[in-house]
Amino acid sequence: MSDIKAIGVVGSGQMGGGIAQVGACSGFACIVFDSNAKALEKCKADHAKRLAREVEKGRMKQEDVDAALKRLSYVGSLDGLKGVDIVIEAIVEDVKIKRDLFASLAKMFTGGQILASNTSSISLTDIAAAAGDAAPRVIGMHFFNPVPVMKLVEVIKGLQTAPETTERVIALAKAMGKTPIPANDRAGFVSNRVLMPMINEAFFAWMEGVAEPEHIDEIMKLGCNFPMGPLRLADFIGLDTCLKILGVLHTELGDDKYRPCPLLRQLVTAGRLGDKSGRGVFSYAK
Repeated sequence: MSDIKAIGVVGSGQMGGGIAQVGACSGFACIVFDSNAKALEKCKADHAKRLAREVEKGRMKQEDVDAALKRLSYVGSLDGLKGVDIVIEAIVEDVKIKRDLFASLAKMFTGGQILASNTSSISLTDIAAAAGDAAPRVIGMHFFNPVPVMKLVEVIKGLQTAPETTERVIALAKAMGKTPIPANDRAGFVSNRVLMPMINEAFFAWMEGVAEPEHIDEIMKLGCNFPMGPLRLADFIGLDTCLKILGVLHTELGDDKYRPCPLLRQLVTAGRLGDKSGRGVFSYAK
């Protein structure tokens, strides 16, 4: 049973929006903050659209959707998050930007509020160091995309994280219908430390002419029983996100096996980021 009643989410993108949706559908008041007004409006519209689809497919009742939508609110200032019991950060995978945010959150939230990061690769100890005395309340709560569908939450405690913080986050994840599994604070944790080298190797195989992208994906799907090929998955995650995670792994672990494929770098430089830009490894109709 979670003692948390209200959740604040920083970032209204795919991950932040998904976290807020799951929280609201699980009975929590959820406040979404984003400084980008257009992104915030899109998040609100997406929530209405996705939940309406749940009714159409018979997975939710209309009254439950109406109740969930009432529990969602959207703010354009960090001050609008005051009163929540936990803040879950879901912004760009950049250590400096995250550290700056957590330094601000630590000044705002001086009680027992938890400050959680949805980072997929960056050290929680590093992020928590920016929070000063609030470091024992900083933890990793790594959700997976798409958040409403994927059950796993990697729970990452930094060197300074208090045991009570970990216990409260595990209880919250369970109350949100997720399966929390702990992992230690090492670059990439478990999921991306294993997944990203595979994705990276698929790019190397493509770059070196081993096979065409669609054939690489089909071989991995049929031969390894993957629901989605590694290159298609990279497009879904975002090639820029994959590149950033590989950069963290390469820098933090110091092993060239994590060196990002030059072709991956080229695609990101060209603006081919995957689903979100309409083209990555593959092309997608708008």
